[in-house]
Amino acid sequence: MSRILAIDYGKKRTGLAVTDELQIVPGALDTVDTHTLFDYLEKYIQRESVERIIIGEPKQSNGMPSENMARVKEFENRWRKAHPEIPIEGYDERFTSVLAHRTMLDAGLHKKARQDKALVDKVSATIILQDYLSHR
Repeated sequence: MSRILAIDYGKKRTGLAVTDELQIVPGALDTVDTHTLFDYLEKYIQRESVERIIIGEPKQSNGMPSENMARVKEFENRWRKAHPEIPIEGYDERFTSVLAHRTMLDAGLHKKARQDKALVDKVSATIILQDYLSHR
């Protein structure tokens, strides 16, 4: 089997998470500057077999798209054109940042660690991936 990769796409930074090859266990992968994301993923798929990509769709609490949705859709379209062999699908990411902070708090991380935005992005991507795995 191949891995499933999840993206928590941000304007400046993007969190990434990935499953094991059996698609059972999700784990944080990395946080990258968003402007380097496409190149990072292209290098990653050369090293690892990826079956699909899940990208968080940023929505407001009322379900309407947030201001970041246009950037997410633009990335999705660029990926589909360049790599039609690896599907990319959107997944509702509402409240993942809140859940990430809660998870970090529950894990006993100190305030300084919880303020690390790169860590929050990776945890958010992991939550998106775990939720996707639970609902498929």
